[in-house]
Amino acid sequence: MKHEGQPGNSEWVGAAMERFEGPLLRYAARITGDLERAQDVVQDTFLRLCCEDHTRLDGHLAEWLFTVCRRRALDVQRKERRMESIDDLELAEPASLELSPATLAEQRDSTSHVQRLLATLPVNQREVVCLKFQNGMSYQEISRITNLSLGNVGFLIHTALATIRQRLHAEEKLAANSHRRNL
Repeated sequence: MKHEGQPGNSEWVGAAMERFEGPLLRYAARITGDLERAQDVVQDTFLRLCCEDHTRLDGHLAEWLFTVCRRRALDVQRKERRMESIDDLELAEPASLELSPATLAEQRDSTSHVQRLLATLPVNQREVVCLKFQNGMSYQEISRITNLSLGNVGFLIHTALATIRQRLHAEEKLAANSHRRNL
């Protein structure tokens, strides 16, 4: 159902693009494994939004966008049947210009380290962690986007964080032992 004549529709879509294009692009890139395919998925998502009645999506816009984006990205992934690394894709939000170069470098190193740890998790854990922490989604929104139960979403997030915590602790212990041997 088209609603092009609806007052404010183009402004509403423009505001949605401004707010959600970056997060959707990162989300789609994680699923497809390719930035160009992710861009196509996000473009298609916003084209579909143009055809929606914004009053119908009031209060559920983020959930609707991520659900449409996820379905489209999974379709593309199934069609392409290939996964590529997205290590060169910067998944962190742009850093503030007020930070020192040393602080920026440290943040980049930390972000890269967390991304490497995330990459070792199973796909379903990575997806829910990214929706929660990169995109600020609630467990209920994640549940509706992924078609997982609330309990499963909570379990996956808890398991993912426990695994990352365990791996960080093991790395710290290894580094401390190595440092002691070098003294």
